[in-house]
Amino acid sequence: MLRLLIPVGLILTLGGCTQLGQQSDKTEISRHDAQLEAAKHTKRAELPKADSSELAKQNSAIEANNDKAFIAANTDPASIDIDLWQHIRDGYRLSAIEHKRINKQEDWYGKHPNYMSRISKRARPYLYFIVNELKARDLPMELALLPIVESAYDPFAYSHGRASGLWQFTPPTAKDFGLHNNWWYDGRRDIEASTQAALDYLEKLHKRFDGDWLLALAAYNAGGGTVNKAIKRNRRQGKNTDFWSLRLPKETQIYVPRLLGLAKLVAEPEKYGIQMINIPDEPFYRRFDLDYQLDLAQAAELAELPMDEFYLLNPAYNRWATTPDGPQHILIPIAQADAFSSGLESLDESERVGWKRYQVKSGDTLGKIARQNNLTLGELKRINRLSSNTIRLGQALFIPTASKPGKHYSFSLNERVARNQGKGRVQRYKVRSGDSLWSISRKFGVNYEDIARWNKLSVNGTLKLGQKLLIYPKQANYAQGKQRISYKVRKGDSIARIAKKFGTSIKSIVRSNGLNPKDYLQPGQALTLLVDPRRG
Repeated sequence: MLRLLIPVGLILTLGGCTQLGQQSDKTEISRHDAQLEAAKHTKRAELPKADSSELAKQNSAIEANNDKAFIAANTDPASIDIDLWQHIRDGYRLSAIEHKRINKQEDWYGKHPNYMSRISKRARPYLYFIVNELKARDLPMELALLPIVESAYDPFAYSHGRASGLWQFTPPTAKDFGLHNNWWYDGRRDIEASTQAALDYLEKLHKRFDGDWLLALAAYNAGGGTVNKAIKRNRRQGKNTDFWSLRLPKETQIYVPRLLGLAKLVAEPEKYGIQMINIPDEPFYRRFDLDYQLDLAQAAELAELPMDEFYLLNPAYNRWATTPDGPQHILIPIAQADAFSSGLESLDESERVGWKRYQVKSGDTLGKIARQNNLTLGELKRINRLSSNTIRLGQALFIPTASKPGKHYSFSLNERVARNQGKGRVQRYKVRSGDSLWSISRKFGVNYEDIARWNKLSVNGTLKLGQKLLIYPKQANYAQGKQRISYKVRKGDSIARIAKKFGTSIKSIVRSNGLNPKDYLQPGQALTLLVDPRRG
């Protein structure tokens, strides 16, 4: 029986929170540019990582044992007729140029050959849909590589700027492009909806910047206003207005070359000794559109899929079921689609979700009961076949409820947050002879790029004997349900303003960063924040 072929251990951890030094693909993600700056409208201080570190830890050993065998079995060019990577190469449109910024990114990927093997493995369920959307719109196939830059093809990726999903939409931009977000569902993580929204956005930017794809990509990262201001500034100074001539945020200066460097690597992987996982040019999944709410555990059982694998194709669902009023679609691997379809047809209406009986109490209203159970008034009325909003004391109402315990829904939002709960205190470490960021990361079980970021170091720099480093232990969260992210102070920021923006407290920011509450923050200053991703 076919599985998704994506070990759950591949899921990355939240930007700035704990990571597993043993898993080289996570340590190799391009957070190596420690100078990445926060973008103004849509983007991030660093490549985001998802919030499932404990589950990643539990599966890392299995993943390590399976990776070599999987890669060997899926890199034989004769094993498939048409490979999606070749389809992507054939559709390249962006001009191939030589530039030191591109070369730097190209060199980094070339020095980490296992990274692209792992990325292609992770992208496998999603790439066919993305490539065909690009083909239908006649867009450059290099854009299929953009989720590598944005999220490392992790649908649960979440960044400091509250960006989420493969394409890293922030809440405001998601709203602008019709991606819904509620208690049940987050369209930023919907594989199909977010892809369509991202391509809509890129097409809009491409038109705005007169057909210049490099400027459109820069605007996708930094925001159209930021790029437009840089263009106007260069015009006033009599300078060129192409991407390479603009003064843009450091993150954006790296972002576009990173994509171009990836494109060169994918074009000639053998040049770098890289084995790309062959991905057949055929659908990986089948979409099922429902007109009713369905328990996700029930759906996974009908498809004969483990919950972890089910959520990787259906990452947009925050809870235990599809949304009561929609969206209600389910993606199922082709190999399991017929079994799921047959099971769905034979499933009795009463078995679609679990039920609990609620007895109306004094002070209750139908609207209040609906809100308490995260239902709309219309849905609650439909379930109980009520024609009006009138209810009476003692009346019995039926409320949909999960059929399994909460932990069964392994990638629901609550469970992902719960896995990152823990206790710990910042530690101080004095560099000894022979130490490197890598050896120290292994000693503390954290990621070496995180150590560099916590201490404002370059990942390629040399440590000094006796140098003191701050180390945040794994899952060192001081508040239940909070996750550690990084934030770079901007002009006009104060501790109180940052606390309000991210829904945290002044005390938490002060304690996490060893600050004096009376101190003034400096633009560019790096802070560690504890935030709750459930805020959206």
